[in-house]
Amino acid sequence: MNNNYLLDLKKVVITGGPSTGKTSVIENLEKKGFPCVHELIRSMTSSEKNEDKTTNFEVNPIVSVKDPKKFNQNLLDGRIKQYTDADSINGEVVFFDRGIPDVHAYMNCFGQEYSTEFEKPCYSYKYDQILLMPPWKEIHVVDNERFESFEEAERIYEHLKTTYEHVGYPITLVPIGTIEERTQFILELLNLK
Repeated sequence: MNNNYLLDLKKVVITGGPSTGKTSVIENLEKKGFPCVHELIRSMTSSEKNEDKTTNFEVNPIVSVKDPKKFNQNLLDGRIKQYTDADSINGEVVFFDRGIPDVHAYMNCFGQEYSTEFEKPCYSYKYDQILLMPPWKEIHVVDNERFESFEEAERIYEHLKTTYEHVGYPITLVPIGTIEERTQFILELLNLK
């Protein structure tokens, strides 16, 4: 990592289970001029669905794909690349729609095994702040790339919380509210204008 000239860049993860409003908040932050790194899994899921017409995607893609281990490795590699690519951003903060530990949280939630080698990037690539969005039943939807029920979303939330804490992060909960209220909460928390 070459970030000698960018020592002040804060890397902030916004995470949460499906249908928590995190992507809408990230899009709002981006509209306000803050650099944001977008979620990979939706495009990866679409790609998998297009490549494998025989697989029935009725649950989370890490369970539905033909080769979950390969899918998760590709997702992990993609998140690491997003992390390292962000080092070239010139600014005081960059927001990530999910972080590296999300891969492990989802695998834990769906009972998939992985080696300690697979977990090492959680400790090698550190973020400055973790913001967690709670489950929100009123906005929960299922669509072509999101398959989880609200109960699964609650379970995913608990695994995200546990996984980030396990790898040493304090977590800040982003309260439920409008997109603008949540955006302002984040900006005030981080002392951003």
